[in-house]
Amino acid sequence: MQSRSNNKLFKFMNNHLMGPMGKLASFRIVRGVMAAGMASIPFTIVGSMFLIINVLPQSFPALVGIWKGSFDKVANLYMLANGATMGILALYFCLVFGYEYTRIQAQEEKIDINPLNGALLSMMAFFMCIPELVFKGGTATLVTEITKDNKIIDGYAIAGGVTRLGTTGIFTAIIMSIIAVKLYAWFVKKNIVVSMPDTVPAGVSRSFTALIPTAAIALTVIIINGILMAFNTDIYKIVAIPFGFVTNLTSTWVGLMVVYFIMHALWIVGIHGATIVTSFLTPIVLSNMQLNQKGANIPFAGEFNNCFVTIGGSGATLGMVIFIAFFAKSAQLGALGKASVVPAFFNINEPILFGMPVVYNPYTAIPFFLAPMASMSMAYFAISMHWVKPMIAQPAWPTPLGLSGFIGTAGDWRAIVLAFVCALVAFLIWFPFIKFYDGKLYKDEQAKGAAEAAA
Repeated sequence: MQSRSNNKLFKFMNNHLMGPMGKLASFRIVRGVMAAGMASIPFTIVGSMFLIINVLPQSFPALVGIWKGSFDKVANLYMLANGATMGILALYFCLVFGYEYTRIQAQEEKIDINPLNGALLSMMAFFMCIPELVFKGGTATLVTEITKDNKIIDGYAIAGGVTRLGTTGIFTAIIMSIIAVKLYAWFVKKNIVVSMPDTVPAGVSRSFTALIPTAAIALTVIIINGILMAFNTDIYKIVAIPFGFVTNLTSTWVGLMVVYFIMHALWIVGIHGATIVTSFLTPIVLSNMQLNQKGANIPFAGEFNNCFVTIGGSGATLGMVIFIAFFAKSAQLGALGKASVVPAFFNINEPILFGMPVVYNPYTAIPFFLAPMASMSMAYFAISMHWVKPMIAQPAWPTPLGLSGFIGTAGDWRAIVLAFVCALVAFLIWFPFIKFYDGKLYKDEQAKGAAEAAA
């Protein structure tokens, strides 16, 4: 009866999750967004390191005097690294997404389009949307507004850099890149291009091939901006509506419970749930992290996931892996645990997910869902209630337990305690299930050994 029930559960998840989500992951746009998110990682980490230097005295007041006589004097100099990374993150997304999306279109549709041209066309379309314009006396006018809260000069909102180039511009960058690349591909596919003789070098020929698409893209963006301006809005303000809804949803405990349920439900049926779900949430956690830098207290920001929730990898398996490495009766689990324990400290657990396996395994499905939900809940409420500082910096996702939270909160020692408590609670949820599964495998191994001896 139990086996039949489990089969029905996995069949249901296959039909309603694996199929639709597998198809979603194969979409060209989704693959482009994933590539852009991966490419942005070194920039967010490096930018965060310089930010940590700048804010460290907030966590350790004893450093205030030292910083005033040293780092504070050159803060504007070294914080250029933060402005050139986190401050223009939308530009990185735009260029990488435009490049990857063009490359995918070229390969799969057999179109002779240049990924570099696609990236540059995407950047052009994106930059045309950054200035704020209004109709003033029937004339299109660049907004200039300097108040206590806002500084907009010739259409550009300034706050330590051009505001719209930061994380708030990521979705706009992606949308404009899609429009630019689609138009570029369409014109080349229909051969509506300036053709050059074969004697002209290939690089020069490709440049002229993009001439008509470039003009068409510029005209299209001008029309879009003009229409939106007539309604006293722009693409940024339009995008902010659904972006704000999703951001607000992930700022709630219930919303995050849904996020982590979906993430782990995908894993259970063999789809890399973390990659798919986090690729959509990356702009949100980065934007939330920047808001935290300005004084907000949003739990779901930066590397909240790897610091406090999926410790040891999806399913929060670190404690479980340590247990089977040193205490499992089953030779199979023991060997697997010993091979997986070092990667687990760096949040890598694919060997466990596919080697145990956790995927399609009814014995491990329940703790695989519950452990990360429990650790997420503890971290969410600890930050919400100001027991632990929120994430304001971006540690590398493989950073080990405790150290990642310490770095991400710019030196809050309570983040280390919280990370260990979350890992412990996750293990306590895993313990009865892995103990039972270990006993079952051990009995099977004993029975198999006895059968082989008798034979």
